[in-house]
Amino acid sequence: MTILEPPNDFVSRRRFLRDATMGMGAVALAALQADASPAFDPADPLAPKAPPLSAKAKRVIHIFMNGGPSQVDTWDPKPALRKYAGKSIPIHLRTERPTGAAFPSPFAFHRRGRSGIEVSEIFPQVGEHADDLCVIRSMHTDVPNHGPSLMMMNTGTTQLSRPSFGSWLTYGLGTENRNLPGFIVLCPGGYPIWGAKNWRSAFLPGAYQAAHVDTKYSEPEKLIANVRSRFSARQAQRRQLDLLADLNRAHSGQRDEDPLLEARVQSFELAYRMQAEAADAFDVGAEPAKIRELYGETLHGRQMLIARRLLEKGVRFVQVWHGAGQPWDSHNEIEANHRRLAGQCDQPIAALLTDLKQRGMLDDTLVIWGGEFGRTPVVELSTFGANTGKNGRDHNSYGFSMWLAGGGARPGYVHGATDEFGFRAEQDKVHVHDLHATLLHLLGFDHERFTYRYAGRDFRLTDVHGRVVRELLT
Repeated sequence: MTILEPPNDFVSRRRFLRDATMGMGAVALAALQADASPAFDPADPLAPKAPPLSAKAKRVIHIFMNGGPSQVDTWDPKPALRKYAGKSIPIHLRTERPTGAAFPSPFAFHRRGRSGIEVSEIFPQVGEHADDLCVIRSMHTDVPNHGPSLMMMNTGTTQLSRPSFGSWLTYGLGTENRNLPGFIVLCPGGYPIWGAKNWRSAFLPGAYQAAHVDTKYSEPEKLIANVRSRFSARQAQRRQLDLLADLNRAHSGQRDEDPLLEARVQSFELAYRMQAEAADAFDVGAEPAKIRELYGETLHGRQMLIARRLLEKGVRFVQVWHGAGQPWDSHNEIEANHRRLAGQCDQPIAALLTDLKQRGMLDDTLVIWGGEFGRTPVVELSTFGANTGKNGRDHNSYGFSMWLAGGGARPGYVHGATDEFGFRAEQDKVHVHDLHATLLHLLGFDHERFTYRYAGRDFRLTDVHGRVVRELLT
């Protein structure tokens, strides 16, 4: 039996109606949007592009403390908690679970650097970089729950499937290295809660979705499956891929240039090109012993060093997760757990800042540190899963801390404040939408004009919210 394929000039009914009824409107809309969104070339979606505005940063590393670190135990000292230790604090607390009396931080804070920023004792080495840090003590978000708050921090929305910050940036700037993805996520042990929604491209073209790498492995061949072919020489692979691309594009052309099919073509191309450079980028053994010792011979030291190598090779956005679960989710025994967790990443983060400065990269690399929310300044009383609520803190979306470094962020500066107990942001409040607007500004984008049209609407990372926090800028 002969299977008849539509001729090359075949036009489906759907395509005819779309072109006939919406063609002029699409032309007019394109004219209106021409100065708002970057040009998109389906044949080369990762082509490097210049931002529309002057930019201080050209690459990003987002160090994600998964689970919600406690602000009053890290970057926001609250002496009033000692005064009220074991007593109720005189403010109304809205928390997910029953909470009790004031719980003073078990950690001492020390003024560091010429700026005198107060830093918890659990971050002694990062504290040495106090004069490079822009600490935001007045962050707040919408929901005190991991999944929605992760979505808000990563995509600017709590529920709907929207493009992640890294996908937006890769859409706007492309990549400086065609042999590597523009957006890479390093997350040891698998996926965090809600998985790839944290870094997906959603309605943006598929080329802008992150490549996930499980950094619990150390060998490049395990970090990236099938990074090298054991069966075909590169010349043979190239011929196979060219034929496959021709077939896929013919198939796509008969189906209204389906973006999912185009994303598949691009993924095959990228996988082929990665063979030339990916294995080297992830091989920290190529670094001098002095550099490996600087970061530390640990999982987090290794993945932070990989992140620097990726940035150096032109990757636009690298997100480094501290664990696939919620390791910072200290509902109990916060002293032991936060001390252990900070001990795992203090040296690697400090090493990254030192290394970037030594290489002259910190000035145009934007470093972001933080989690999805903070924690309560009072003790949690409830039994939560395997946790007993003993000497722990509940989730807190009303006030928490983050910091920025490099890339035009104001160094040696503390912005905003929570109330005297560290529960609610009160002074110079910064919502996650405001943070995103400010980060995009540093990268050369007006968050209100950086859009993508989908389903009849112009979408943006900040939705219909956000303001640039000028005080955070140099």
